[in-house]
Amino acid sequence: MSRARQPVWLFDLDNTLHDASHAAYGLIDAAMNDYIERELQVAPDLADRLRRDYWRRYGATLLGLERHHGIRAAHFLEQTHRLPELEGRLRCHAHDRAALARLPGRKILLTNAPLAYARRVLTALDLAGAFEAIVSIEDMRVFGRLRPKPDARMLAVVLAWLKLRPADCVLVEDTLAHQRSARALGLRTVWMQRYLRSNSHGPEVGARLRRKPSYVCARIRSLQELRTLFTAHRPHV
Repeated sequence: MSRARQPVWLFDLDNTLHDASHAAYGLIDAAMNDYIERELQVAPDLADRLRRDYWRRYGATLLGLERHHGIRAAHFLEQTHRLPELEGRLRCHAHDRAALARLPGRKILLTNAPLAYARRVLTALDLAGAFEAIVSIEDMRVFGRLRPKPDARMLAVVLAWLKLRPADCVLVEDTLAHQRSARALGLRTVWMQRYLRSNSHGPEVGARLRRKPSYVCARIRSLQELRTLFTAHRPHV
């Protein structure tokens, strides 16, 4: 029997590698509200509604601000992700680091977060050495337009840029919409459910956690489970 090709693991960051609902989301939401209130000169309650509405409609608040208000992406990302308290709130267990180190195959971070934030989080979690590359939201433009996850066009462009075959890739994500797009392109998908019950940025809670959509190849609650999904002779995802 020939050996199976080792996978290329594409990892999401927030609520996949760490508990972003505890560490970051509240801080980021507040910073975005302050930014919208200041830059658009609107009342606090309207700023909050715009942030939530654009996130629901476009998958990222930034897309709505860029499209409808001419906000510059670089300015928005820098201003809203300064987060001086961030490092003190981040947490990662030693067994998570060990699980990533033991996992066979290449590992790439694929996140809708800005690059500077992603690097800060990985460094604070002592995970920076686990990934050969970071694909952040700054890399997710297609024909000049920002198209973060779950945009399938962006994902296809990123895979071509990295010279990766979809069939060799496994996306590890907490967000089902992102997995749906990835599976349609031929990637395998793993749904990280560890932090979803406290996730203020997603609907996958309660009974929905017990259902596995057809486009999800496997579900996990810890990084340690990933190794059991792949063996030298038989991939299970």
